[in-house]
Amino acid sequence: MRKLYLRIYLAVVASLAVFALVAALAWRSFGEAWVSDETLATVARNVLPAAAAPAAEQQAALERLARDLRIDLALFAPDGTRLARVGRPIEAPQRPGRQHRMRGPPVWAAQLEDGRWLAARAPHRGGPGFGFFVLALILIAIAVGAYPVVRRLTRRLERLHRGVTALGEGDLSARVKVEGRDEVARLAEGFNQAAERIERLVGANKSMLASASHELRTPLSRIRMAVELMKEGADPARKRELEQDIAELDALIDEILLASRLDALPGVESGETVDLLALAAEEASRYGIEAEGASMMVRGDARLLRRMIRNLLENARRHGAPPVTVSLKNRELSVCDSGIGVPAAERERVFEPFYRGARGSGLGLSIVRQIARRHGGDVRCEGNCFVVRLRASA
Repeated sequence: MRKLYLRIYLAVVASLAVFALVAALAWRSFGEAWVSDETLATVARNVLPAAAAPAAEQQAALERLARDLRIDLALFAPDGTRLARVGRPIEAPQRPGRQHRMRGPPVWAAQLEDGRWLAARAPHRGGPGFGFFVLALILIAIAVGAYPVVRRLTRRLERLHRGVTALGEGDLSARVKVEGRDEVARLAEGFNQAAERIERLVGANKSMLASASHELRTPLSRIRMAVELMKEGADPARKRELEQDIAELDALIDEILLASRLDALPGVESGETVDLLALAAEEASRYGIEAEGASMMVRGDARLLRRMIRNLLENARRHGAPPVTVSLKNRELSVCDSGIGVPAAERERVFEPFYRGARGSGLGLSIVRQIARRHGGDVRCEGNCFVVRLRASA
């Protein structure tokens, strides 16, 4: 059973049921413990007149005894003839001790020294069945009353779980409502404080990253201008190397800025509807590649989806080997090359930022995964193929 509130509730109800059962058995066992054949015989010797006494005297003595004990009594001759009775009729006993009946409370009987029989029965107040019925009603009432109390406690835990899940999925603004002053309330307060600190630290980190990337643009622009103003007599190879380095730095800064923006972007479920095959064909044509497959409509950000496809193609061009193929089948976009591929041990780590392995370093593949997940999908590596599975629009 996975629901905590059901386990707590059933534990409470089961405990009450056991308590009610024990109480009923104790009441049934000990509530009548004062009645026994020895007790009746002792009482009869001290209260009842001799067997030869008139019937009226025996009836009067029996009435006094019944009035004091508040029970039904009957006195019988040795042959079973009834001599006196108080309360409801009692049948003549056959032997001493407790006499069981199909219905009603039990009858206790004792045989006196002179051969007479004295039988006793507690007044009928509904019988054992009635007592169990009352206990069952009490148990049901307590069970009904306990449910909202238990459910209220576990509902707060469920809200806390949803908050933790939302925070773990990247919603740094996730908070939970603090209710009450118990341990659960203190746990909710602790979670809110931790979430606030995490949001503040991550926000400061993103701000610093964005600011540093922006500040790098200025010296890069000056370097680019200096290269353009170099004299015609400068070494062309050296100039091309400088231009390539500047282009790589510029692309890296652009990827850092995009990665920081992706962390802060909300979901893209409300974006436009994009034909993923058409987008892939357009990007593949830049590399002289023809995209194949069936059309698939995806709801999201066309600019981000275009960047995702471009990063996959650029990764195949730089680190793979021709020919490169692009296909869209069974709601999956595949970009494959003819290179040696990524070893199995690295196929998950290649999506980590700046991981240095079989497919170089940088943020390209990390951005691919971020964009895919922003669109309700994911990306996986299958050796020399990268497969993106997205959620098709309705």
